[in-house]
Amino acid sequence: MVEPRPPEETDEERRRGNVALLVLFVVVVGIGVWLINALVDARRVDECIAQRRSNCNPVELPPR
Repeated sequence: MVEPRPPEETDEERRRGNVALLVLFVVVVGIGVWLINALVDARRVDECIAQRRSNCNPVELPPR
């Protein structure tokens, strides 16, 4: 038996796939940047606490 060949991909389908991959890539990079910033902030607070300093995470009050 001869298997039928799958239909060729059209330009529109290829473009849609590329856009989906681009969006996925941007989301993954955004999550990575957010995660790195969160880890840097946590490390900064941890180092401050390890040095037994006070006011490591100051609370900002809104102006009156």
